[in-house]
Amino acid sequence: MPLKSPTEEDYLGIFSIMFWTLSLIGVLKYAGITLRADDQGEGGTFALYSLLCRNMNIGILPPKNSASSMVSSSDMNESDMKPSKLSKMFEKSMVARRVLLFISILGMCMLIGDGILTPAISVLSAIDGVRAPFPQFSKSMVEALSAVILIFLFLLQKYGTSRVSFLFSPIMGAWTLTTPLVGIYSIIKHYPGIFKALSPHHIVMFFLRNGKIGWLSLGGTVLCITGSEALFADLGHFNRSSIQYAFMFTIYPSLVLTYAGQTAYLIRHVNDHSDGFYKFIPTKVYWPMFVIATLAAVVASQSLISATFSLIKQSVMLDYFPRVKVVHTSSIKEGEVYSPEINYILMILCVAVILIFGDGKDIGNAFGVVVSMVMLITTILLTLVMIIIWKTSPLLVFPFFFTFFTMESIYVSAVITKLLEGGWIPFVISFILAFIMFGWYYGRQRKMDYEMSHKIDIDGLRALISDSRVHRVPGICFFYTNTLDGFTPVLGHYLNNTKSLQKVVIFTTLRYLLIPRVAPDERIHITRYGLPGIYGCTIHYGYADSLKFEGENFADQVYDRLEAYLREFSVEEDNLELEEAKKAGEVHVRGKTRFHMGQNSSWFDRSMLAFYEVMHSNCRSSLPALDVPLPQHMEVGMLYEA
Repeated sequence: MPLKSPTEEDYLGIFSIMFWTLSLIGVLKYAGITLRADDQGEGGTFALYSLLCRNMNIGILPPKNSASSMVSSSDMNESDMKPSKLSKMFEKSMVARRVLLFISILGMCMLIGDGILTPAISVLSAIDGVRAPFPQFSKSMVEALSAVILIFLFLLQKYGTSRVSFLFSPIMGAWTLTTPLVGIYSIIKHYPGIFKALSPHHIVMFFLRNGKIGWLSLGGTVLCITGSEALFADLGHFNRSSIQYAFMFTIYPSLVLTYAGQTAYLIRHVNDHSDGFYKFIPTKVYWPMFVIATLAAVVASQSLISATFSLIKQSVMLDYFPRVKVVHTSSIKEGEVYSPEINYILMILCVAVILIFGDGKDIGNAFGVVVSMVMLITTILLTLVMIIIWKTSPLLVFPFFFTFFTMESIYVSAVITKLLEGGWIPFVISFILAFIMFGWYYGRQRKMDYEMSHKIDIDGLRALISDSRVHRVPGICFFYTNTLDGFTPVLGHYLNNTKSLQKVVIFTTLRYLLIPRVAPDERIHITRYGLPGIYGCTIHYGYADSLKFEGENFADQVYDRLEAYLREFSVEEDNLELEEAKKAGEVHVRGKTRFHMGQNSSWFDRSMLAFYEVMHSNCRSSLPALDVPLPQHMEVGMLYEA
């Protein structure tokens, strides 16, 4: 804490700041308002962004926009409403859309950084309590033990949170019950008049008395609101009312009483502020509280790790992040996912943070940067939601934006001063993640541009299959393509070299929409191109959907939908042809394209596309996610000129 010799009045001012921060940001902003800005049950920064994109008819990858006309009836009603001036500005201005994208990506990257820092600081702080009764227990031993606990926690992730979630409620129940009881005991024993600090007068006097030092101390008090963003992000795992009730009637009063008890203790022990939590615990209940605190730290770490998996899954589904393996660890809860690659990267980074910045101070500074930045970004996006989607009166929007933007900006300004003392950690993490996302997006965009400019239209396909050198062979071919209003140039490359094509060809497009989920009966859309045995199949998914089909496998469900389509149009001959082709077998063909750098390629293209190729070569294929048997999987290589 920047204050060298804090006084009773200083502690009263600090507690008043923490109380009003927790009440305004935690209760009013998150529990009262932000939780209502869900995107069909999904929460978090990414959900706010997708909600805005969908309602303003804007997006990132153009093909997704032109194909994502399928939204629920409620969404259609929102979109049909008269657009506001702000909405029109975003739709017309590419700069405004890029700024919105940048803010959203920064918020998501910061939240992922939270998934690295929260386990590190939570477990480290809890285990550090063993040093009070055992001074011989060195700092390096605390770091080593914390690292072991985190490694064990990450190794358990593959089993899913459902296997151990029955322990979470008792642990958190014990935490929210025992800590306020200790707080009440401390208040009665040390300073019964602590609640006079609820008057904002003490905040004003604190800053008048301490000036710049008081402002710098906000870098520590902001940590009182950690976990508020998780309330919103956890909407995909719990419903709104359960989160609101849990926070309002258990977490919030528990935190207020705990902070009040700690402040009461510190007023009577002014020099113990370096470790205010464990020192205010009575000796008789020290070890039970140590165990509860450690278990609660593990549960808190688990929640952020799970949230990180969900964020990565959403990014992969929307094609903003390299494809990694995503495993659903629960057959009941769609939100419970696990990614082996991300899990081990998180584990390495968490352990590295502990071993490199093990004193906790630098990690705390980094944590403060993450918390304040994510809160500020949420305020900005939520204000846009209130104006553009909710059509909230300016008389309500302005007080909301002014109050929270001002509060959170002050917090950001305070924690930024700690940039050289650990505050740089989340920015480095965010920069690396943002660079990966931009590199992937740029490469995907360039491929889309090439495919759109070299696509084959229906007349071109008719000419190709009418060529006497191209033979139609028995069987079914699922030809995967991302090209809209035409066919991928890989098709021409394939026909020119193989001189053959199956009797039935289903051009299959996986289309990820900026909505959480698509109704099962709306996922598969069939199109007939008017050529013998040539069909189109578009499979729509939201970012919270699984690519795996329930019941029948992917191909069988496409067959069922295609047969129903043909019966609807009374094309019996085509149905018979489909049955014969099914008996002959199926093959799934996808393009394996790479960029060829020409002499005119710029240094930026060479570097960014080379980085994209490295990621693309090492990422997962999209076909195994559909459970396509490997013997039926064929890749067609082609070079795209950059």
